[in-house]
Amino acid sequence: MSHGDADAGLTTPRSTFYDEGRFGRLFPSLPPFSADTPSIRAALREVGQPGGVMDPGDDLSDPVTLITDPAKSVRNPNNPTMTAGFTFVGQFLDHDLTFDPTSSLARRQDPESIRNFRIPALDLDSVYGGGPGVSPHLYDRTVDGGRTTFLVEEIPGSAAVTCDGQVRHDVPRNSQSVALVADPRNDENLVVSQLQLAMLRFHNAVLADVRDDLGAAYTLEEVFAETQRIVRWHYQWMVVHQFLPATIGADLTETIRTEGRRFYSWRHAPYIPVEFSVAAYRFGHSQVRPSYRANFGTDAADPAQQFFALFFDPSSPDPTDPADLRGGCRAPRRFVDWQTFFDFGDGRARPNKRIDTKLSSILFHLMGQATGTPDSLATRNLLRSLTMGVPSGQAVARAMQVPALAPADLADLAPHHLDTRTPLWFYVLREAEVQAGGAHLGAVGGRIVGEVVLGLLEGDAQSYLRQDPEWTPTYGTAGTFGMTDLLTKAGVVGAL
Repeated sequence: MSHGDADAGLTTPRSTFYDEGRFGRLFPSLPPFSADTPSIRAALREVGQPGGVMDPGDDLSDPVTLITDPAKSVRNPNNPTMTAGFTFVGQFLDHDLTFDPTSSLARRQDPESIRNFRIPALDLDSVYGGGPGVSPHLYDRTVDGGRTTFLVEEIPGSAAVTCDGQVRHDVPRNSQSVALVADPRNDENLVVSQLQLAMLRFHNAVLADVRDDLGAAYTLEEVFAETQRIVRWHYQWMVVHQFLPATIGADLTETIRTEGRRFYSWRHAPYIPVEFSVAAYRFGHSQVRPSYRANFGTDAADPAQQFFALFFDPSSPDPTDPADLRGGCRAPRRFVDWQTFFDFGDGRARPNKRIDTKLSSILFHLMGQATGTPDSLATRNLLRSLTMGVPSGQAVARAMQVPALAPADLADLAPHHLDTRTPLWFYVLREAEVQAGGAHLGAVGGRIVGEVVLGLLEGDAQSYLRQDPEWTPTYGTAGTFGMTDLLTKAGVVGAL
């Protein structure tokens, strides 16, 4: 997705104003990590270029052996504690919190001047849109006149290419295969698109239970509202109790929850700090694998019958059923078997990549970028840190009063004079590598992500942490609820 067409050379003012729906700053008094000069732009492009210090040089010739051959992961190691699906939970969560289609890589930006097209809350507006009245295209008019139930569609021919012979489903699409979803980014790739589908079907499954529990005395609007609350609270619980501990560490999660936030606060209503959206929360880019097993096809024991693919492959010639995992299309084999992505206890789950300063090589040639803009995701992230005036990782560490990385930990940036004034995004990735072996974020990155995510929940009057902090899930097992529970209840886990 492009990131705006703002005119080059314009400068917007810097401020410390916080307001609802805007981006802002955790540390407004800290200066940018660098002035925006041609030499620093050249340095950032060199750091982020294909073949540069962030490119592990993955052998992309065979998507299967990228997963099965340990030798092909030496320079791009696997995460020992996190399965592949949490990369996409993180992407889905990001799309729930922020949507900025207007900012530019070509000019300095003031985050206060950029509109966030998402409510900064974990409220699933990327799923529900404006609700049945405002976003009727998302809802099934054959059920309750489109007032309660999400529209999902069968994938023609899918039953013939599954292990269990059951038809698989897709998000709804128009005649040109454009997904009818509340956030178009949730069809960027096959996995996040199928995760969107899982959320739609989870709502529909919960709706059936709510309808039975409440009975005929309640209106359709009341049934929908109660279903929405239950779905949101279970999603929020999963984020707090599963996603955050895996991402920032269980100890830091508990510390923030019990001792409170130290740096993230607001005047009027919660906002999205650029230290989060432009830097720390982009840790997930380093977790993306170069290839995935999307599904097991017709035989869970025979890799030749399964759908392995590169995450993106610009050279794939068939736009209707490409050989990669891009979104925006429907074909019989384009569905996900979630046993690869989350641990169902059957030994089939695969890991994501470590949080470090290596991005899978497929991310250095993104598809669909505007002419004249970089197609390397690493370069785009580094330039965005510059245009948004994000402070250095070292400055943020000092402001937090935690030990900063030593210049020796960043020696590969010394030729670019960035080892002592490191862009926060790169710093957070290297910090995770140095302090946690890449299993989860370190002190600076973890604190930013943890405080913002928990703060957004604490600032939302409708969240379970505000309304009923002692609440426990009604789905799941023994008072716990995770992604495998959500997917199972949604009815999207096929038998193998």
